[in-house]
Order: sequence, then C-alpha cells, then structure tokens
Amino acid sequence: MAELWTDYGWPLVIIVAQILAIVLPLLLAVAYLTLADRKIWAMMQLRRGPNVVGPFGLLQPFADGLKLLTKETIIPAGANRGVFLIAPVITFSLAMIGWAVIPFNEGWVLADINVGILYLFAVSSLGVYGIIMSGWASNSRYAFLGGLRSAAQMVSYEVSMGFVLVSVLMCVGSLNLSDIVLAQKTVWFAIPLFPMFIIFYISALAETSRPPFDLPEAEAELVAGYQVEYSSMAFALFMLGEYGNMILLSALTVTLFLGGWLPPFDVAPFTWVPGPLWFILKVVFMLFVYGWVKATVPRYRYDQLMRLGWKVFLPLSLAWVIITAIVLVAFGWAPRIGS
Repeated sequence: MAELWTDYGWPLVIIVAQILAIVLPLLLAVAYLTLADRKIWAMMQLRRGPNVVGPFGLLQPFADGLKLLTKETIIPAGANRGVFLIAPVITFSLAMIGWAVIPFNEGWVLADINVGILYLFAVSSLGVYGIIMSGWASNSRYAFLGGLRSAAQMVSYEVSMGFVLVSVLMCVGSLNLSDIVLAQKTVWFAIPLFPMFIIFYISALAETSRPPFDLPEAEAELVAGYQVEYSSMAFALFMLGEYGNMILLSALTVTLFLGGWLPPFDVAPFTWVPGPLWFILKVVFMLFVYGWVKATVPRYRYDQLMRLGWKVFLPLSLAWVIITAIVLVAFGWAPRIGS
C-alpha cells in the first residue's frame, strides 16, 4: 500500500495542488475583471462605476456572485433540459482547461507538451459547441439566431488566427509555448510580425464575442442572444467562461507576440522584476485594451463582420505566411525543427 501511494498518491496530490494553484487565482481574476471592465467603461464615459459595495466597490463581484447564486434557475417549458444545463458548463470548462499549457515562467507550466499550440487551438475551436447548444436548447428564436451567429463568427475568425499561428511557428520551429517565448529573447515577435499581431488580437476580440464584435449577444436585435433564457448560476457560468476566455486569449497573445515572461529589455532594472510579474503585467495591459475597445468602438454590422474576416484578414494572413516563408528561406533564418 505504501508503494502504491508513493507511485500514484503523491504525484496525484501534486497535480491537484498545481491545478488549484492555477484555477483559484484565475477565478478571482475573472471576478475582478468584471469589475475592472465596468470601471474602465465608466472612466471612458466620465462616470465612477461600481463604488458602493465595499471600499471603491471592491466587493461588487462578490455581491454579484451571491445574487446570481441565490436566484432561481428558470428553464423554459419547451427547452431540452439536459442540453440547456450542460451548455454553460462546457463553456466554462473549456475556458479553464486551456490554461494547462500556458507557461508563466521558465518551467512554470502544468503540462509542458510539445504540441501546446495545437492543444489551445483545439480547445478554442470547441468553445462554439457550448454556445450552439445553448441557442438550440433554449427553444427561443433569439437564442437560436445568437447561436448561429456565434458559430459563423468564431469559425470565420479561427481561420485567420490559424494562419497567424503558422507565421509564428515558422519563425520558431516548435509547437511548444515555452520554446516560442524563449525564441523572443532578442526581439518580441510583435515587432517583425506586427500586422499578424494586430490581426490576432482583433480576431481574439471576435472569438470572445467582445465589442465591437458582440453580434451573438446584440441586445438591440437579439435581446442578449444565446443567453436570453438563462438565469442564476447558469448565466453566471457563461459570464465566467467569457471573461475566462478573455484572460486566456490575452495570455496567449502575450506568449506568442510579447515575449511571455521576458522583460522588454535585458538590462537592469527590467531584469530585477520577476518573470511571472512581467507576464501578469502584460496580460493586464491586453485586458485593459479589451475594455478600452468596448468603450470606444461602435458595434459592427454582421455583413461588415463577415467581410472583415473573409475578405481582409484571411487574404492578409495567408499572404504574410508566404512572405514569412520566403524571407526565412532567402536569408537562411528558417529554424531546424528538432535541433
């Protein structure tokens, strides 16, 4: 029995502890991101934002969570009960499991797999299922239209995101996220691949259905879209999943283009700041831009959304892949995979 515990028990305890060390701070970050999002929006409109519950409104996320927790879960009479309830769970779970391959520092990663990029791309692709299921199972025209819009939108922008990832991978020669960060010691990829950095970030806005691409939830047209029939904790799981995906895609943007945990300059005093703190500061900046865009850019029409994805981003990202390949081969910069 002691040998079994040594072989299986302690490793399992360590893995569970590592998961909790990621998930618990992440849930706290998601809670306060909802407050920060509202505060940024308020500042842009010269308002105060939430400032009543607790000092400076710092307890507002807990008040909102308690309110949703104590509300009744209402399921429409004609809804498919099982699919209706499992959809928000899928959305929330996918936002959490993507963090398994995100490196916070050198060696600080839960699963340091060699196909980390493919894993994240697969997880993000599955996110559309929760939204489609919620739209169909709600037995509501508004919810169904929101689900269809979300499916088309997410699939459209994942294509251009895929080509952006190919450009980065050609420069590195590895699918491992830690290798991608270490390849940026000399220069962050946001500089030589600046157009791809912009396309990736705008596509991330569309992937998370954030303004100006919040067409699946358009309140003026679809009365909140696929979320219209949800209440209490089912609605809360959708919100947690949305904000969790925002943090995940911001972390991925930082990892791919902004050097991950690396400082902007390899000199003091920048090198005095710990790597994980640099990573967090960069993610916080990207999240601030999410709120900034929400407060300043008007919502796109749906035809404009599709045109941007298929007629602008897709040709540009494909052309950049070809240009990157030509430059790498012509100047002998192409990395040898596995070397």
